[in-house]
Amino acid sequence: MVVSWKNVKFASTMTEEVYTKRPEVLECDVVRFQNEKEKWMAFVGLLNGKPYEIFTGLQDDEEGIILPKSVNSGKIIKHVNPDGTKRYDFQFENRRGYKTTVEGLSEKFNPIYWNYAKLISGVLRYGMPINNVIKLVSSLEMDGGIDTWANGVVRALKKYA
Repeated sequence: MVVSWKNVKFASTMTEEVYTKRPEVLECDVVRFQNEKEKWMAFVGLLNGKPYEIFTGLQDDEEGIILPKSVNSGKIIKHVNPDGTKRYDFQFENRRGYKTTVEGLSEKFNPIYWNYAKLISGVLRYGMPINNVIKLVSSLEMDGGIDTWANGVVRALKKYA
């Protein structure tokens, strides 16, 4: 079977914002889910109200992230260090209006989950329709507990379908 590229409809799903540089600050939704018996959080960065990136991590005060249950949104802030490395922080406003920042989201995550989330963020950034992203993540065959993590990511993304 030969596929003619002129018949493939990429342009209709792509938007100009896909090609823009990531803003320093993105609005973010916080979605909680369980992976096996562990409690997790997904931080879904939004560009123009649509999922643009996703970070996931354990709800754990020693190795992960702990947030008040009332926190459902905030901002993901990208910092570029002088050596060129990047850091992503999560910032939210508490009930009294004070800003609280959780620094280094990437440092709080298991590298395997971080890499899968990075891959999912890539397909979100480059315009894959959310229903296709959900199908893609649902179809991944993974071992060692990561399959239940993927189910949690799917639940987090279904909010935007």
